[in-house]
Amino acid sequence: MEFMDKDFLLDTEQARILFHKYAEDMPIIDYHCHIDPAEIYEDRSYPSITALWLGGDHYKWRAMRQMGYGEEYVTGNADDRERFKAWCKTLSYAVGSPLYHWSHLELQRYFDCTLPINEKNADEIFDLCNAKLQSGELSARKIIKMSKVKVIGTTDDPCDDLRYHKLMREDKSLDCKVIPTFRPDRLLLIGEQSFPAYVKSLGKAAGRDITDISSLKAALTERMDFFAAMGARSSDQSTAFFPCTRLTADELEEVFLKGMDRQALTERERLGFITEIMLFLGGEYKRLGWVMQLHFGVARNTNSRMFEQVGKDTGFDRIDSNAPIETLATFLNELDKTDSLPKTVLYSLDPSMNAPLDVLAKCFNEAGVRGKVQHGAAWWFNDNIGGMTDHLRSLCEQGVLGTFIGMLTDSRCMLSYTRHEYFRRILCRFIGRLAEDGQLYFDEQLLGGLVQDVSYTNAERFFSL
Repeated sequence: MEFMDKDFLLDTEQARILFHKYAEDMPIIDYHCHIDPAEIYEDRSYPSITALWLGGDHYKWRAMRQMGYGEEYVTGNADDRERFKAWCKTLSYAVGSPLYHWSHLELQRYFDCTLPINEKNADEIFDLCNAKLQSGELSARKIIKMSKVKVIGTTDDPCDDLRYHKLMREDKSLDCKVIPTFRPDRLLLIGEQSFPAYVKSLGKAAGRDITDISSLKAALTERMDFFAAMGARSSDQSTAFFPCTRLTADELEEVFLKGMDRQALTERERLGFITEIMLFLGGEYKRLGWVMQLHFGVARNTNSRMFEQVGKDTGFDRIDSNAPIETLATFLNELDKTDSLPKTVLYSLDPSMNAPLDVLAKCFNEAGVRGKVQHGAAWWFNDNIGGMTDHLRSLCEQGVLGTFIGMLTDSRCMLSYTRHEYFRRILCRFIGRLAEDGQLYFDEQLLGGLVQDVSYTNAERFFSL
């Protein structure tokens, strides 16, 4: 086979039919990403391929460090061309990595360049890409339009004024709908030194003083209603795990006051506060018709020396294999008892959780809702061929694949929309192999419709877009 040609990963005739006829031209709903909305509104142009590829991408940073490059080439201020050469050399060693595939797909789709990325070709690729970037052909909005992106869900703090979302709602020239996502992670950090200041910021944003649990909940409701008015269709929470530890009302008030006074909390007190807030939020999400996204199973900032040097989200997080599914199940059940469970997406960073999460998700259903609780896309360290294939296999074996809401970018890079193509190729390859092996009757129209549902339509329906 030719290197990453039009049939890349499509190793059966059935896969080629499904991808080229049904998946390839479908638009994209990127319901979870970390793109700065200001970049979209301002139609940002990018000064160089180095800034676009290496700016903020901790996937690439991890690989470069493994090659022995110093931090000046990774997150530092080394010359752009030299940093790019370092990345190209790194990639030529990264055999089988999704980074290898993503980078080549981006090079092909956005820069019309089929050169293999390596140190030998680095200068030519650098000059070609920079010429195209400087021509204005690849500004943020043009990339979005080229990629056929219809909806982008950004990640936004409850205190955010959503200024750029408001401006984009009024901008009739924007082809894509950009909507905020309610991300209250910092509110779950009770016990940390930053907690009191954050609560005060939340109160200021809501226009009220927060002095107790009741006023805290009122402030959250005000902010959620504001986000809803600005088009939000979902929330997103990320933590090590989701507890279900119940405290009495009096205990909760005491814990909140201790947190505001920066007093030490017991683990039971900390988990009890998180549980109360998450149960309240879940009920509010149900009221608003939002989707609740839960990301867990990640251990943050493993290398304390590097955390002190370059900060968080720089490539030193890892899989936490101890996140308990039992407390998550109890938490979901607590919401379901009172008909307060919203549509929910569960993402674990631990791939051994595939089957347990698929089985758990099918315990909670609602008439008229396809896949009310979803096992979300293979996340972070799992969005590769093996991880996605294992995830799809588990979805099939434990649930109903055709209800799956498909892929997201979870990225800060504007070129990452090729990850949707990567996923769709893997999806078609997976289904094509089932048919080729005689495990699946190849009804082209039926399977083509399923591929389109998983690629686009299910997400559109699930998020009420």
